[in-house]
Amino acid sequence: MRIAVIGAGAVGLIAASAAAERGADVVLYDRDEIASGATGSAAGICYDAFAEDLDGAVAAESLHYFRELGVLTECPYVWFAREGDTANADAIREQVPRMQAHGRDVTLADPDELGERYPQLTTDDVTVAAIARRAGYVDPTAYARELSRRVIERGVDVRTNAPVSLTGTTTVAEPTDTVTFDAVIVAAGPATRDLAAGADIEIPLKAYRAQALVTEPLRATLPMAYDATQHVYWRPWDDGLLVGDGAHEVDPDDWDPAADECFERSALDRFGRATTLDATVDHSWAGLCTATPDRDPLLGRVDEGLFVATGWHGHGLMRSPALGRTVAEQALGDDGVDAYDPDRFDGDEAFEVVEGMTLDEE
Repeated sequence: MRIAVIGAGAVGLIAASAAAERGADVVLYDRDEIASGATGSAAGICYDAFAEDLDGAVAAESLHYFRELGVLTECPYVWFAREGDTANADAIREQVPRMQAHGRDVTLADPDELGERYPQLTTDDVTVAAIARRAGYVDPTAYARELSRRVIERGVDVRTNAPVSLTGTTTVAEPTDTVTFDAVIVAAGPATRDLAAGADIEIPLKAYRAQALVTEPLRATLPMAYDATQHVYWRPWDDGLLVGDGAHEVDPDDWDPAADECFERSALDRFGRATTLDATVDHSWAGLCTATPDRDPLLGRVDEGLFVATGWHGHGLMRSPALGRTVAEQALGDDGVDAYDPDRFDGDEAFEVVEGMTLDEE
């Protein structure tokens, strides 16, 4: 088979590599450079602490791949709720047993013991906490570099700085030519919607802008963590910490990749209340994420020969090893994942954007 993959982020790189490994003749397109979109701006936090069995299995498979690839830095992932935050506290207590039932290495953590283990973490008002031990973080640049090496080794024709469009479900319009393939996989983040529209396919997809900062070097000994009450998360980053939060819907063709000063102030303030650390900003950025009506991805066939892989709610890099391979195998004739089938929607649904880092999706 001759397959086109549009989008050279983590999912597209995995899909192209998996299809080539199965013997397909693959062309990988990107309108910019490899990992220049959501992958390049990802936080890189990876865990399998999901209450739903499918989400947990996908994350566990991806973690296994990261370990085999040698790109995962092992680090516990902790999440917690503080006094007065009954909804999130109840959610943690309800979800942890479900995670355990699905084989996840997750337990409730005593706040006092957590504070003793991580003295820089403010735990005096934490009412309930949980810890996932099989977790870690990935450097998105190093990950993309290794995936690129494998793609090239497997003979994929990589075409960067090559904007394309679809004039049919399997017809790719290049800048100077039109090429027909046996199958096309679109893994182009927010641009997936417009690309699919070129083949008269509507998908319910919205873009939202997420922001992150990296602190100046800190003498910090902290796990990866999500303070559900103060709505801030962090993970180690070189000698400092990456800190992130929040999201708002944007026009994917008109948005600012620079982080807002008010975000920096707010994120550092909440981080400072969650810890004993006084952090300052080294650098910051914003990136685009994609959302769907039910917060599950759109993964699979949308018409004869045309497949999409998008709608990650900020979890694209974390799920890329498992689901990039899945969509490639589906394009080659294998089964997909029913729960993620894009046909579950009409394509014109109205919905509010909900970001990925929220407790009810943990």
